[in-house]
Amino acid sequence: MARAVGSQPETADVKPPPERLYGRQRGHPLRPRQERLLEETLPRLRFPLEQAAHPAAVFGHKPEQIWLEVGFGGGEHVLAQTRAHPEVGYIASEVFHNGLCSLLTHLVPMEQEATAPLPDMLRLWDDDARLVLRALPEASLDRMFLMFPDPWPKARHAKRRFVHPQNVALVAHALKPGAVWRVASDDPTYQAWVNDVMAEQTYFDAPPPVAERPEGWFPTRYEAKAIAAGRQPLYWTFTRR
Repeated sequence: MARAVGSQPETADVKPPPERLYGRQRGHPLRPRQERLLEETLPRLRFPLEQAAHPAAVFGHKPEQIWLEVGFGGGEHVLAQTRAHPEVGYIASEVFHNGLCSLLTHLVPMEQEATAPLPDMLRLWDDDARLVLRALPEASLDRMFLMFPDPWPKARHAKRRFVHPQNVALVAHALKPGAVWRVASDDPTYQAWVNDVMAEQTYFDAPPPVAERPEGWFPTRYEAKAIAAGRQPLYWTFTRR
């Protein structure tokens, strides 16, 4: 695949990732209902990091597999995956409060933020996903998703991209041999960056991306906005060696 204009030609000399990859956690001011979701519902679903050494035990019943989604945006991909795979223990990570509220709004009825039953096979994490990856045992995840992440398009921000040489090693540590890491992006700079980073690593089989969403991948609002704007999403499937 040809390199996109403006992409960085090398990844070996990129600076180590910062202590936190994300910027702000809130966009527009939250409404009272959203505040209640964060204060009353989110704690009931939050992934207990202190129990990460035994991740299967944090779900309502023993999962057949454990999956992790990094940066779930509005949560539509999380909802689709958990509904299609009720046997999977799903950890969904998002720091942006508006995105968390978007997902939580679909999970609990109005005025039942503190009492409504919640999915017993879903756990949310509202901080840097790398904290979960570091706490999980080696080879504990069966699948991971990174769907349309923040591209941090400026060269000086390359260290903040989740697809980073050091983060690839962290992901590899948590994934089982044969486990799949799905990545999607519509940003040309990020697309070229993913190709560069994954070409230089040895943890994953990394075939070229495809331009059509593969079967079994659910759509997201970011994908729809990209297509409407005339941008071409690319989809990678990396397999842990």
